[in-house]
Amino acid sequence: MGSRVLGLVGSGSGGVDQLLARLIRPAQDAGWTVVVTLTPTAGRWLRESGMLAEIEEASGFPVRVDPRSPTERSPHPLVDCYLVAPASANTVAKLALGIADNQALTQLNEAMGIPDLPVVVFPRVNAVHARHPSWNSHIETLRRAGVHLVYGDDVWPLHEPRSAPGRELPWSAVLDVVNAIFPAGR
Repeated sequence: MGSRVLGLVGSGSGGVDQLLARLIRPAQDAGWTVVVTLTPTAGRWLRESGMLAEIEEASGFPVRVDPRSPTERSPHPLVDCYLVAPASANTVAKLALGIADNQALTQLNEAMGIPDLPVVVFPRVNAVHARHPSWNSHIETLRRAGVHLVYGDDVWPLHEPRSAPGRELPWSAVLDVVNAIFPAGR
């Protein structure tokens, strides 16, 4: 395992089933130890598919979905950088509003308050989500808070719902941002 610890948070959005092959293993190859937390929906999806157990085996750590009791120690080491990928529109909105109603959002809201702890977010949304009247203010709130967004036409041009099934997610670009923000040897 690497010396840098990446706290990967996955939410219930298209592509969450690709985390192991497209993000966790490449991050490990780049020298990261990867610990995973999932929103309840993503946790259910990956548990039902059997992928949750595969992620735990590959990472060497339990995948967190449910909060631990106050007397339990955290099963994960301290994180050097958080990555939220894929981030659903729901997760982005809640994060921007400071809502911490599940384990994943609790960790992320705390991380945003820790100086020098990078948080990177890849919003996996479509054009309809982005046209919601609150969307731009959510994005601006996250930017003002210092969150690094992997977002825009240069990375992930937005499309109408169901107009691009099977479209490849920009996993390499997402990991490139993480590695640029927190390079090996830092």
